[in-house]
Amino acid sequence: MQNLPKNKKIILFDGVCNLCNSAVQYITERDKKDVFRFVALQSELGQEICNYIGIDTKKVDSIILYEPGTAYYLKSEAALQIASEFNSWYSLLLVFKIFPKTLRNTFYDYIAKNRYKWYGKKENCMVPTPELKAKFL
Repeated sequence: MQNLPKNKKIILFDGVCNLCNSAVQYITERDKKDVFRFVALQSELGQEICNYIGIDTKKVDSIILYEPGTAYYLKSEAALQIASEFNSWYSLLLVFKIFPKTLRNTFYDYIAKNRYKWYGKKENCMVPTPELKAKFL
């Protein structure tokens, strides 16, 4: 945990989920300010971070945005925090903050529950290309 970059936001994601992997690729292509680093929840470091911040990955099936030493966000809150880093129409997604978190997370949970059925699942975690390797911890 000592080696985590303090000036980067860490996105923990389901490394075998096709939807999650597509989202990671989408974010890396648009992360022009080099804000994010990525860790699969299934990895040793992913498990270590979750244990450190007190998240049981058997109960939380979600994307996690972790800002070392500052805060962490789950589910819809994580997605909106990530979207807020982009300068374009993505910031318009922040309008969803007007809805109560429980309502946003109900919608989020519905998608998360069905993601393997709708988008499929990989046998192994994604292996980043050489260009993207620096963004993965």
